[in-house]
Amino acid sequence: MGLLVMILGLVVFFGVHTLTIQREARARLIASFGDGGYKIGYSLVAAIGLALIVWGFAHYRSAGMIDVWEGLVPARALVILRHITVALMLPAVILVVASYIRGRIYTTLKHPMLAGVKLWAAAHLLANGDLGSIILFGSFLGWAVFDRISLKHRTDSGGPPIPVGGPTNDLIAIAVGVVAYLALAFAFHPVVIGVPVVGV
Repeated sequence: MGLLVMILGLVVFFGVHTLTIQREARARLIASFGDGGYKIGYSLVAAIGLALIVWGFAHYRSAGMIDVWEGLVPARALVILRHITVALMLPAVILVVASYIRGRIYTTLKHPMLAGVKLWAAAHLLANGDLGSIILFGSFLGWAVFDRISLKHRTDSGGPPIPVGGPTNDLIAIAVGVVAYLALAFAFHPVVIGVPVVGV
C-alpha cells in the first residue's frame, strides 16, 4: 500500500512540474487564474504530491522493504557505497544552495539546482538497493535529466532573474551549504527519515 501511495505522489508531484515545460499550458493557466493563483495552485498540488511521497515511502519502509540488489552485494561493499553517498551529499547540497546564492558556480553550471538533484538522487541509488528507493530516487534522477534537456528548448526565461554575484557569493553558498548539509545529515535524516547518515 505504501509503495502505491508513493508512486501516486510521484505522479502528482512530477505531473504538476511538467507545467514548467509546457509553456503554452502554463501561460493559459496564468491568464485564467492570475500569476498569484497559478503559483498557489501549483504549490498546493506539489505539496500534496510531496506529502504522498513521504507518507508512502515511510509506510513502505515500515512494512518491510523489497530487496532488489542489496542482498547480492557484499556487506563491505555496501559500507563503502554508503560512505560515498554521504560524501557526495555535501557538493549536492552546495549546488542547490548555489542556485539561489548565485556566483561563479551558477554561471559555470547554469543549472546547479538540477545538478544537485541529479547528484543527490544518484548518490542515494548507490546506497539503496530496494525497490522503493530505486523507484523514488530513479524518478528524481530521470526528471532532473529530462528537465535539463527541456531547458535547451525553452524560449522564455521563466521567473524573474536572480542577481548573479562573484566569488563572494560562492563562498557564502559553500558556507550555507556546509551548515545545511550538517543539519540534514545529523538532525533531519535520522529524526525525520529515521535512518542515520551511515545508513542512507
